Amino acid sequence: VTTKTKVELDKQQREYFLQQQMKSIKEELGGDVNDRELKEMQKKAEAKNWPVAAKEMFQKGIEKLERMHPSTPDFSVVYNHLDLMLDLPWQKYTEDKYDLKKAKKILDNDHYGMDKIKERILEYLAVLKLKGDMKSPILCFVGPPGIGKTSLGKSIAGAVARKYVRLSLGGLHDESEIRGHRKTYIGAMPGRILQSIRKVKSSNPVMILDEIDKVGNDFRGDPSSALLEVLDPEQNHTFYDNYLELEYDLSKVLFIATANNIQNIQPALRDRLEIIELSGYAVEEKIEIAKRHLIPKQREAHGLKNTNFIISDKVIEKMIQEYTRESGVRELDRLLASIMRYQAKELVLKEKIKPSLSIQDIENILGKPKYSNEIYKTANMPGVAVGLAWTYVGGDILFIETSLSDGKGELRLTGNLGNVMKESASTALSYIQSNAKKYGIDPKLFEKKNVHVHVPEGAVPKDGPSAGVTMMTSLVSAFTGKRVKPFLAMTGEITLRGQVLPVGGIKEKVLAAKRAGLKEIILCGQNEKDVEEIDSDFIKGLKFVYVKTMSQVLENALVS
Repeated sequence: VTTKTKVELDKQQREYFLQQQMKSIKEELGGDVNDRELKEMQKKAEAKNWPVAAKEMFQKGIEKLERMHPSTPDFSVVYNHLDLMLDLPWQKYTEDKYDLKKAKKILDNDHYGMDKIKERILEYLAVLKLKGDMKSPILCFVGPPGIGKTSLGKSIAGAVARKYVRLSLGGLHDESEIRGHRKTYIGAMPGRILQSIRKVKSSNPVMILDEIDKVGNDFRGDPSSALLEVLDPEQNHTFYDNYLELEYDLSKVLFIATANNIQNIQPALRDRLEIIELSGYAVEEKIEIAKRHLIPKQREAHGLKNTNFIISDKVIEKMIQEYTRESGVRELDRLLASIMRYQAKELVLKEKIKPSLSIQDIENILGKPKYSNEIYKTANMPGVAVGLAWTYVGGDILFIETSLSDGKGELRLTGNLGNVMKESASTALSYIQSNAKKYGIDPKLFEKKNVHVHVPEGAVPKDGPSAGVTMMTSLVSAFTGKRVKPFLAMTGEITLRGQVLPVGGIKEKVLAAKRAGLKEIILCGQNEKDVEEIDSDFIKGLKFVYVKTMSQVLENALVS
């Protein structure tokens, strides 16, 4: 026993002796590394302008670290937490530039059109200039893909001279991505919002919340509910992050959300957003965008910046109308890129290129046109009517075909239709049955004939009430044998009393009709205000007929 005890004591004494020696060596070399780091941290902390709670928490953390041995697992947890606290820009703001004329110039240079949003940003700047301090609004840009919602956010940051940070929310399904994890977990991190603020080193950046309508919601959590606190001006000055364990002020951050479909945003979150609707571009706008932004960008990307060749407006218009069907300009951008690649190849092989591109050249490069307006000329037979639809990629044209066959008066609906659209067809048929004599239809026909209503492009799902008038016109046309006027489209909801109700997405639908080469559109009288909002240059040559009842629709639509 004595020997064993002696060996233990010798071992302990030896270890103690070595540690003391080590300590002396470190002091000779200028102190312990960890001690030095802690002193540096304290020095940084003194320069911080932070709230009392944060100061107290930091002090406690430093005292903990001083008592801990660096090799203990908790040391790194506490150290990383204090490091985050020091990195965060507490009450540190970039200075806003209140030059409204310069801001307007920046916004105009970066984006063509979009006057509504530009006005809203300039109003915000004007109020900031007068008041000096203001809770930032929470804006949400809603519109089809490819119209520049995200890039507009960057442009706004430039206009107000703030830092810019983008947070992509598409497919996010874990709320701790927003609020952070508790720091007791291994590999815990602060939420994406605090990480972004830490990165830009400013507490008032412009923060883009991209694709807010595509946030996941399943058993793993619901991030859109966590966003409620972030996006409420009454709450976000005390945003609580689980990792930081402190409240952080987000009220000076200018949040801008983007979305394609507002229906996918949960109602409580939608209520907190100031929604600004962006619609697709008309052909004239696309030509301007191509000339000002897309062609110079693609020239530079393909090494043709110093090479002179012209793409005329006529050629760009042909590309837009016959090679693309979209609200935005992404497809047009890709087509321009393929033209630039062709030009680059010609330049390298032949060392010279044509000074201007003709329509024939475009067909050689891009192939035969993909889309044609001829289809609307051939559709002239009884029972076929043209309707206007709104999809999340913008407006579109749809045909509605009705055919009658001998049978027992059954109604068949095909073409991948949703419930609301099926109900519209039933409503239309019921209305015709109850007003058969008025429209010169034999009431006995309904018992002897089966009715089949089909909407082509069966692979595409379709829904909504706005095809009501089109279905109605198609049915009456089939029963009476009267044709529908050529180059005529219509949109509107119907009731059993024969009234026509207003529908949404009018700008997109009207532009789609113009793109398709139609000449006349029948709309509900209450939609007149929506048409007046569209720039009159974009709808030249279109005739609008405003109606209140189904009888007026049929008077204007059917050729006697």
